Amino acid sequence: MMNITEVMTSNVETCNLKSSCGEVANKMKSLDVGVIPICEDGKLIGLITDRDLVVNGLANNFSANTQISEMITTDVITGTKHMSVEQAVEIMSHHQIRRLPIVEDGKLIGMVSLGDLAVSNASNKEVGKALEDISVPAEPTK
Repeated sequence: MMNITEVMTSNVETCNLKSSCGEVANKMKSLDVGVIPICEDGKLIGLITDRDLVVNGLANNFSANTQISEMITTDVITGTKHMSVEQAVEIMSHHQIRRLPIVEDGKLIGMVSLGDLAVSNASNKEVGKALEDISVPAEPTK
């Protein structure tokens, strides 16, 4: 069974709560990513996605100078360096997420995306199933 550390991206670029929408957007553009972890003193406190910037930022007339603290997701599902690729796939599938931050003692040590899992030697059938589960529209909340 393959360990998650074998496929995760290490040395993940981060921003902090004082970062502006513009800084985050530029970092996403230069790194060609759709999510940036938000950390304070190395501790993961949230994530901001390109969708957050649009739906929670632009759609609310926030400027490029607005601090991202107003629009980050703080209830983040995480994994640990001790989990297997299969466990990560299961968590991502269950929670319908495309990226899983890997933490140790609250500190961000890596990030795993569906793409990382797809190019690893993990079961392509499992990754395909996870993608299928993640792509199912969420049930409307009442």
